[in-house]
Amino acid sequence: MIELFQKGGVIMGIIVALSLVAAVIIVERLIYFRRIRVDEEKMISRLRVALEKGHYEEAASICDNNPTPITNLMKVGIDHRQFSEAEIKESIMNAANLEIPNLERFLPALGTVAHIAPLLGLLGTVTGNIEAFGVLGQAVGGGDPTALANGIAEALLTTAAGIVVAVPAIIFYNSLVSKVNHIIIRLENRVSELVLLLKSGGE
Repeated sequence: MIELFQKGGVIMGIIVALSLVAAVIIVERLIYFRRIRVDEEKMISRLRVALEKGHYEEAASICDNNPTPITNLMKVGIDHRQFSEAEIKESIMNAANLEIPNLERFLPALGTVAHIAPLLGLLGTVTGNIEAFGVLGQAVGGGDPTALANGIAEALLTTAAGIVVAVPAIIFYNSLVSKVNHIIIRLENRVSELVLLLKSGGE
């Protein structure tokens, strides 16, 4: 492994560094989505019971103890419960927009890694081939074909490494983006329900 790293040169080092960055982002995002995963119907039922009794502090405590995008929106609604229905809805929508950066955190960086890793691999191959043919051109009598073949093989290592890094990065990027989009759509669909829940609570 170390020998392959040395043969790939500086470009290989950059690709390896990008693979580590991608791995850290993927693990962090998977842990984050696992942490915010919650049975929304069960959570809404708990909040409805507290609100129907007029226990707003209890409802706010439930939200604080179960920090997820949906409970964060509900907490904002509880804090604005004395305002009109339109104002409550606007405050919840504003809070929903603030949740989006948290959901999309680091995803642009992962997408960048997925796109530039194969390009860096190609760059390493091109520079490696230039070097290999340059040595061949300087050799007396055309040089050793075996040496040329070895040089080209080493140059192709960076392309292979770039593809190896890019494929899983693209797969996880698309999967995480899809998950974020589903959460955003679900939040948008929940806004009206949360407003009605707040306005009916305690009445």
